[in-house]
Amino acid sequence: MIYVTGDTHGLHDFAKLLDFAENNPQLTKDDYVIIAGDFGGVWWKPTLGADLEPYHDLPFTILFIDGNHENFDLLNAYPVDEWKGGKVHVILPDILHLMRGQVFELEGNTIFTFGGATSIDKYMRKEGVSWWKEELPTFEELDEGIANLRRHGNKVDYIITHACGERALMYPPLRTRWRQMQRYPENQMLAYFEDIADYKHWYFSHYHLDGNLRQGLTVLYQKIVKLGDSI
Repeated sequence: MIYVTGDTHGLHDFAKLLDFAENNPQLTKDDYVIIAGDFGGVWWKPTLGADLEPYHDLPFTILFIDGNHENFDLLNAYPVDEWKGGKVHVILPDILHLMRGQVFELEGNTIFTFGGATSIDKYMRKEGVSWWKEELPTFEELDEGIANLRRHGNKVDYIITHACGERALMYPPLRTRWRQMQRYPENQMLAYFEDIADYKHWYFSHYHLDGNLRQGLTVLYQKIVKLGDSI
């Protein structure tokens, strides 16, 4: 089984995973929960083992895309591996970072991933300590995503991103979040994927909301849904 949820921010929003594990005792490491960015478990090198231990102790495997609140120096220090057709950082055997612009073939599903976003609170943060410019996707990553989609005929089953495309910002309840609904470079990049990709369902997080914006478009935060389902 494959499930999707929103930001965990290290252990700040970790409790939902514990509750999910307790309520689904049948899950094993052969099952996956995908965190749609702001994983935050790879944050501080001196405490990395302790920070990851609660995730490792979960009965299922954790997959995550990067958000804006990640330590990209530490995350990008991991070697790049190939897994299920796409590039990953293997944090632990049961914790994998799904890199930007990749298409993964997982349990009969094709999943396109594209992390990254703009931190609207970066003015309160310090570069290289609590904020990294690598949070913003690059045009090289955009090009890689376009090329990987093209190799799959611009058709995938699911798209999982951290932010959303420009048009999604106009759906309620996002359009009422005036600071977050401003258009940032990643929204423009993701709009391009909206235009070229044929998909069944698009999941994203970042906005600390749970809801279905329209059919096939879901924003997640605390909810955990089965891949393919709406809230």
